[in-house]
Amino acid sequence: MNAGTPIVSVREDRAALILRGRRLEYLTIAWNAFEAAVALISGLLAGSVALVGFGLDSVIETASASILLWRLRAGHDGERREHTARRFVGVCFLFLAAYVAVESLRALWIKAQPERSLPGILIAIAAVIVMPLLGRAKRNLARQLASGALRADSRQADFCAYLSAILLVGLLLHALLGWWWADPAAALVMTPIIAREGMQGLRGERCEDCQ
Repeated sequence: MNAGTPIVSVREDRAALILRGRRLEYLTIAWNAFEAAVALISGLLAGSVALVGFGLDSVIETASASILLWRLRAGHDGERREHTARRFVGVCFLFLAAYVAVESLRALWIKAQPERSLPGILIAIAAVIVMPLLGRAKRNLARQLASGALRADSRQADFCAYLSAILLVGLLLHALLGWWWADPAAALVMTPIIAREGMQGLRGERCEDCQ
């Protein structure tokens, strides 16, 4: 009886950690959905390539977080489907990178001047604060669970923070200095980061221990 007690305790501790992981993913999904809605609406209204690209990236990251949430529930049985789903997400990121690159170059070529967007600036500031906190929480939990998938998801939060910072710089330069080209230039800088997310998705991050 006593010999079995530590095993039960370990299982209970692990169950609590997995519950924390699910809550983190629910929070990620809720935040990314809100972030996507604000960025897409304000980006379309302002004609901002950078904001629209950021919003679409948030949509894809919401799908990625949903996959990990499902994976935390599925156990080993869902591993093959997880890899397929993550590769699909990777393809979506690559298409997004291509779209942002083409639209940015087009905007620079025709000298399209987007409107200033206060909601866009505010959501970028919020994302710069929120995403590093989410990434740190996921990294700590991934270390405790020895979860490769959760580590990969924490890196995605870091990528989103980089995109937010780039977006914020572009929007502020345009709003404060009137540099119309700062918006498409910021979108172009985002492109390799988004493409990197896509390549990592195509390679497939293996979750060795997330059930």
